[in-house]
Amino acid sequence: MATQSANSNLHNASKAKKDEFYTQLDDIERELKHYKDQFRGKVIFCNCDDPKESNFVKYLSMNFEHLGLKKLIATHYKDANLFTQETSYKLEYTGDKNGNRIPDPNEFLHEMIGTGDFRSAECIKLLKEADIVVTNPPFSLFREYVAQLVEYDKKFLILGDQNAITYKETFKLMKENKLWLGYDNGGTKWFQVPEDYDIATESRIKIENGVKFFSMGRIVWFTNLDTAKRHDELTLYKKYTPEEYPKYDNYEAINVDRVSDIPMTFGGMMGVPITFLDKYNPEQFEIIGIDRYVEDNPNYGKRFTINGKEIYARVIIKNKKVEN
Repeated sequence: MATQSANSNLHNASKAKKDEFYTQLDDIERELKHYKDQFRGKVIFCNCDDPKESNFVKYLSMNFEHLGLKKLIATHYKDANLFTQETSYKLEYTGDKNGNRIPDPNEFLHEMIGTGDFRSAECIKLLKEADIVVTNPPFSLFREYVAQLVEYDKKFLILGDQNAITYKETFKLMKENKLWLGYDNGGTKWFQVPEDYDIATESRIKIENGVKFFSMGRIVWFTNLDTAKRHDELTLYKKYTPEEYPKYDNYEAINVDRVSDIPMTFGGMMGVPITFLDKYNPEQFEIIGIDRYVEDNPNYGKRFTINGKEIYARVIIKNKKVEN
């Protein structure tokens, strides 16, 4: 049993390492600049961020007055499996007290009782105080993390893998217009990772000034803060033809391979790539479901097929402005 416990601890520690992605300041700035009005007068909580290392904390503290924040809270997570003498701590910052726009650790850092895990009672108490949560949560705990935000009815702006869209729980929130994508969702994002982080694909690793970075190309912003872009109407230009838009084998919908190819003259159900959600305007389209979990899928739990060939994840939509 002792061996099993040790192996479990090593596995958990390894898993924690794989979740240690530090978001770059440029990526944070490109996204957060859009929410200035919504941040004003609010308590912002970064509950997966070491106050000494996090670029979220750096950006929000340096722009505290510019954004008009009421308070900034950040919590450091101490991995209990690493057996270090380090204690967890939190930052509670209420403005530029020292004239240097950087929080003084001696003034604003406080030791925490537990590990700083976002699920702990100590962190939940801070969550209840917060108005908006802004962070890059552990990707492996994304479902559980979002469920907690929903449970406590919090506004949030968080990073996650685009494939999280296909999670049953996440997609349900998107369908109900309780969750959508932010602004900066294209291209590759580089994340700072621990020195011993390793991956077979060397092209996705780079080292700058002795610091290791790892690239990920499908990372997007998830939020329930209103955005201007979700009210922009998607411009459509193609006409529907049965030849160009085949139907699925056993589901009454046409297949659309690219968002730009959504036909402007079709009022029935369409299966579109998950990248559509970056362009989704709830006033223009209705989301019916996602292929595997749409209620009337005769092969519930499985993706759609065309001529027996499985098609990658499709969001089922209808154009509200075209009659069927």
